[in-house]
Amino acid sequence: MTAVSDRQPAGTGQATGGTAGNDDLRALFGQSIAVFASLAGPTHVVETANPAFFATIGGEERARTGVAIAELMPELAGQGFLDLLDEVYRTGEPYTGRDARVVLGTGPYAREAFFDFTYEPRRDTNGNATGIQVIGVETTQIKHAQRLMAEHRALLEQIARQAALTDVLDGMARCIENVAPDEVLVSVLLADADGRHLHHGAAPSLPDFYNQAIDGIATGEGVGSCGTAAHRREPVIVTDIATDPFWDDFRGLAERAGLAACWSTPILARDGSLLGTFAMYHRSPRVPQETDLALARVFAGTAALAIERHHIEQARLAAEARAEAALEELAQAVRAERQLRAEAEQRAAASAELAAQMQAAAAAQATTPHPEHCQLGGSAGCTAPAEIKIADSWGDSAWGCNVHIEEALFHVRSVFIANEELGGLAAYVNR
Repeated sequence: MTAVSDRQPAGTGQATGGTAGNDDLRALFGQSIAVFASLAGPTHVVETANPAFFATIGGEERARTGVAIAELMPELAGQGFLDLLDEVYRTGEPYTGRDARVVLGTGPYAREAFFDFTYEPRRDTNGNATGIQVIGVETTQIKHAQRLMAEHRALLEQIARQAALTDVLDGMARCIENVAPDEVLVSVLLADADGRHLHHGAAPSLPDFYNQAIDGIATGEGVGSCGTAAHRREPVIVTDIATDPFWDDFRGLAERAGLAACWSTPILARDGSLLGTFAMYHRSPRVPQETDLALARVFAGTAALAIERHHIEQARLAAEARAEAALEELAQAVRAERQLRAEAEQRAAASAELAAQMQAAAAAQATTPHPEHCQLGGSAGCTAPAEIKIADSWGDSAWGCNVHIEEALFHVRSVFIANEELGGLAAYVNR
């Protein structure tokens, strides 16, 4: 920045500390966004300043002249700026600062700001310092924009690395809370599949009891800021929760949590479907500025990207799980089919072997003489006529009556009737 000096060419007849010089500078900087103040004497009394200076340090309440800067801005004590003024006044050497951090205001009204500034000594005709001109440009928005872009880039890198959705959303909420010029509490709610309810996604600075109470709230007209925004698919700005009818059912909860304003923006997918809501809470009633709305839009879009990527990844994992399960079921079916086939082949082989044994036994017994009486009566004997011949797979055979044949068929394993007159199994099949 080019320093501005009161020095005039010889013969002008004006001392740089004069009223005319201050009037010219005030005219020059009057409507400028640069801050300007002319300080006089070793105590740095404010002689004149442009509106931007007073607006920057606190507005109408501080728009006073004829007051030492230390009295007008007591918060500067201990921040080094008053010491720099003393040094410039004492040495007569100008000082230029870049991106200097300063806390303006006190208590709940304190805010962090950054400035590029110059302290330029004012001199009389003899070259003696009579005061200091302060010229500066606030770089707070640039600083915040740089931080915002850095944080936003880090979030996009997280999304690209497929970090957990909870980590991305929590990081995003903290990022906004850190870079926003005023205190803000961020909440992200996630819509369920049918878009009828909203569930907790991230809200690192809201109390747990509040997050638990709104987890699962319905979407609909008049259901707070978030439920209404989700229902309408458009931002809903509630500047004063204490009087807004949308908060009738939640006013006591908000009061308990110390919340006074809530601006909610729906998070929408590329096809327009509802993914969730992005809300910015404040502890005092507040109307959003255009920068606030732009911030909400940027991060609602970032949240949409993260949530959609999460849904895609979840769908991919589910599809892979289903495919793996289907492959396992197919493998089990193939194994079962192979086992059944092996068992069937074993049963067929056993059946063929048994049939061969039966045929061999029947052939072996075909030449056995037909006895006159039943052979199955045991030691007591049986005088009934031998009517039926039976055999088993071991080659044994016997003739018996109907009664003892039934007993043998029931008690003796693998026994079968071997009646030559029937012509064997082939005759039975072709009967």
